[in-house]
Amino acid sequence: MSALIQPSQSIQAVAPQTVHIFLGDRSYPIAIGTQLLDNPATWADLPRAATALIVTNTTVGPLYAQRLKTALQSHYATIHTVVLPDGEAFKTWETLNLIFDALLGHGCDRKTVLFALGGGVVGDMTGFAAASYMRGVPFVQVPTTLLAQVDSSVGGKTAINHPLGKNMVGAFYQPCKVVCDLDTLTTLPPRELSAGLAEVIKYGPIADMALLDWLDAHMDALRAGDVAALAHAVQRSCEIKAHVVGQDEREAGLRAILNFGHTFGHAIEAGMGYGAWLHGEGVGSGMVMAAHLSQRLGLIDMALVQRLTQLIQRAGLPTVGAVLDATDNAGRYLQLMRVDKKAEAGEIKFVLIGPPGSATVRGAPDALVRAVVDACCS
Repeated sequence: MSALIQPSQSIQAVAPQTVHIFLGDRSYPIAIGTQLLDNPATWADLPRAATALIVTNTTVGPLYAQRLKTALQSHYATIHTVVLPDGEAFKTWETLNLIFDALLGHGCDRKTVLFALGGGVVGDMTGFAAASYMRGVPFVQVPTTLLAQVDSSVGGKTAINHPLGKNMVGAFYQPCKVVCDLDTLTTLPPRELSAGLAEVIKYGPIADMALLDWLDAHMDALRAGDVAALAHAVQRSCEIKAHVVGQDEREAGLRAILNFGHTFGHAIEAGMGYGAWLHGEGVGSGMVMAAHLSQRLGLIDMALVQRLTQLIQRAGLPTVGAVLDATDNAGRYLQLMRVDKKAEAGEIKFVLIGPPGSATVRGAPDALVRAVVDACCS
């Protein structure tokens, strides 16, 4: 992960909004706005405990860990912090154990509340640790990247990577609350902001064509860090994801559509080595490939493929896939995609557009997938 930009002057305040995920006794709010991190009231409705543990990384920690700790001091008598190495390459058992070492070393009990302060890697690992420690302790997502705010912090997916596949070891475990402070996005490097935009764009063709229209009109403002535009993007993304997760928490069916572009994208991440491409970069080019596959299967026309490709390019994301094997690139993609969580009995399941504004999950002939990979990676 590239180094974060030091905070500049305060951005314009945005009135806080709340999106709710309804999951019975596991329901929780997603708070979206500015000036949330430092406000003790943000944290007032969390479970009572004597101890809290902030999990962050070497990049985000110096910027925000002390501020969060100060805001939490009126709620917890003791607050510990564990700082993880930064980057997708460290989303491993070894790094996960650093969280367990801190919990056990400080004698934390089953009421201890964990706070995931960082991007998707920190959120996924903190959630997995919370799901596992003493068979489950409460945790809070405090995402500081756009990608985490619009996607990975919401919905309770927690995991670490395996060399053969991304996010293949984990658990479904919901947070108590998600706090999306838009101020933290002012320190996000342009490459990381673009990576987050991939997870915003994906919601358009599979769920909300009006959002795709809005993104066409506001992409320049989003890349410039306009807080009002970012607030709308985060809120609408969370609304769509909350609606889907509320119907299918454990991805038995509908929730799989949120992986649009991810089957190809995860293959790129694993094949290139975790961290070489950011997750959103893999998803960006993965959406292009998934759109081409949708078109070749007769689900959409080429005009939508071209429109989506241009929008992804305007977001600062790659639209040409990575070459994973110089001798048989498509074969390497197929090999890696067969490890995807949606695969069934070795058959790869793709999230495809069709009709526009909706999605379907289905297989495709290897020969057709090969043709798409060859066309989109040259």
